[in-house]
Amino acid sequence: MAQRLDPLEEKILNTIKEENLIEEGDVIVVGVSGGPDSIILLTCLNKYKEKLKCKIIVAHVNHLIREDSTEDEKYVENVCKNLGIPCYIKRENVLEISKKEKKGTEETGRKIRYDFFEEISKKEKSNKIAIAHNMNDNAETILLNLIRGCGLSGLEGIQSKEYNKYIRPLINCKREEIEQYCEKYNLNPRIDYTNNENIYRRNKIRNELIPYLKGLNPNIIQNLSRLSKIVKDENEFINNYVKKIYGGISSESLGKIELDLSEFNKIDKVYKQNLIIYTITKLVGSARNVEKTNIDDIIKMCERNIGNKYIMPNKNFKILVKDKKIIFISLV
Repeated sequence: MAQRLDPLEEKILNTIKEENLIEEGDVIVVGVSGGPDSIILLTCLNKYKEKLKCKIIVAHVNHLIREDSTEDEKYVENVCKNLGIPCYIKRENVLEISKKEKKGTEETGRKIRYDFFEEISKKEKSNKIAIAHNMNDNAETILLNLIRGCGLSGLEGIQSKEYNKYIRPLINCKREEIEQYCEKYNLNPRIDYTNNENIYRRNKIRNELIPYLKGLNPNIIQNLSRLSKIVKDENEFINNYVKKIYGGISSESLGKIELDLSEFNKIDKVYKQNLIIYTITKLVGSARNVEKTNIDDIIKMCERNIGNKYIMPNKNFKILVKDKKIIFISLV
């Protein structure tokens, strides 16, 4: 009789299969902090790498924020050594860099991590990067986006796959399941005590808001996960339609995209908003940090056909109306 899979491992493998996260021959860079989530991700991918027919490599970033961060680094190195997995380490002083660049430490740390993952991915000719986000992380992200005042895209939260490269096999696993697995198999992961300090907005959501919401509905984490999937499906429908509109009214050249102003003004506001986001993403790779007020201003400028004026939501691009065209110009 075949040995029954651990329930958490079965959930992870089902997510990989149903979402088509890993295919035969994949080379996967696994982001490992040393915490419970990433250690389970590494443990399971290593355990089933022959079944999945993939190769795994570890990347760890030491942010030098906590006094014991070097212990995390050594822990990850030792785990990889015992498993016989290649391990790349990077040290960056996130606090210093965030002050220098005048950005938040969370945003700075995230950029450093992802840049390093991409660097190792190129070095190792990897085609996938595995991140250990779980269902609770997704719920926290949705609530954080709501508090910031997001649109539909913010309600998608964290998806199991992005750009056919970033994969999140733990996205359907709750944090309590992960902690129980670690205890059951004596994994002894590193614990980041700063997660208990409510100096960051995400920590306040994790430690104060979600426990309160659980008092109103014990299934809040699962319900937010379900909302995330529903919104993703609806956004895909809208985006597919927006792509068709874009194809009919756009022209592209180096560092510039033009949309027909008359045709743009005929479409519904919802599609205008999404078309602007889609065009910006096409032009500079991301519409991150473009606010709803920016989009509303662009729509007003187009409706009024205002020339000799431009809108610059950030330093990467500007948008103007000229010669019956909406012109998006890259500045990078």
